[in-house]
Amino acid sequence: MAIFTRTTKNLILKIDEFFDNIDLGLLVFREGIKAYLAGDTEAFGRHIQKVELLENNADRLQRSIENEMITHSILPQHRGEVSSLIDLLDEIIDTIKASLTEFSIESPDIPASLHHHFISITEASVSAGEELIPAARAFFKSPHTVREKLLKVYYFESETDKVIKNAIKIIFHDMKELDLAHKAHLRYVIHHIGNISDNAQKAADMLSIMAIKIVM
Repeated sequence: MAIFTRTTKNLILKIDEFFDNIDLGLLVFREGIKAYLAGDTEAFGRHIQKVELLENNADRLQRSIENEMITHSILPQHRGEVSSLIDLLDEIIDTIKASLTEFSIESPDIPASLHHHFISITEASVSAGEELIPAARAFFKSPHTVREKLLKVYYFESETDKVIKNAIKIIFHDMKELDLAHKAHLRYVIHHIGNISDNAQKAADMLSIMAIKIVM
């Protein structure tokens, strides 16, 4: 059973648009990392601009959603949890923007032999976020399907941890030609990419609890 009625159609549209911005942000992040690794600075710059726009839109929608729930007393028994969920999803787009900005400012020197590792980490971390979106949408329309949709979020979060651990092991154990500062910088950048999947897991944990409560 959906938790919104026809009288809350405008709010539903705003929430869907908010989810769209997060979903697009994940896609742009993936392409942005690929552009950076390919040395395509022009494309990378365009991706940063796109993410900045999406992040601004998400912040605007977040404020509008929260104001509308309060002003019209929508979902008073779930308002706090819904607001917290929106906050956690907004953290994902914030992390995406922060990570691409760090690439732009710090220009990490990523050896070609590590490019496929960085792509694997990005793919796994972004996939965790992407699998979260349909589960979040389902909460507002068919909450009984949420928990099964979250399984892939946890799978990709676990995969992200594995590929990160493998890449860092290679950097510190096998790449003798790199000095310690270079290795530490690469580890720092890798963990920031992985933060996307960590944030997706946090949101999934909350969404799972919310779904249990709503269907009981």
